[in-house]
Amino acid sequence: MPKYLIEASYTSEGVGGVADKGGSARRDAVDALIASMGGKMESFYFAFGDADVYVVAELPSDEAATGLALSINRSSSTKIKTVVLLTPEQIDAAAKLAPEYKPPGT
Repeated sequence: MPKYLIEASYTSEGVGGVADKGGSARRDAVDALIASMGGKMESFYFAFGDADVYVVAELPSDEAATGLALSINRSSSTKIKTVVLLTPEQIDAAAKLAPEYKPPGT
């Protein structure tokens, strides 16, 4: 299954929800949401910095990942960014498929 990095940022409403219910409850809710899409959560971490939460998850397809993002981003408490993760072997395979590129002016 494809693997994704999900970066979540909370609004003040989202931070309030985490403060009220706790971090473990939020992790469990995200795990259940990913499972409902046919996926599996690999890791869940709260963080300091640009994002409040980082999740690594396997999902069945890009369409499933997009559906998950649409579901979460329509709320007013959380905004996410989804990054497709590739293995070194996938990069090896992509390199074999890469056509020759001619830059402008050549």
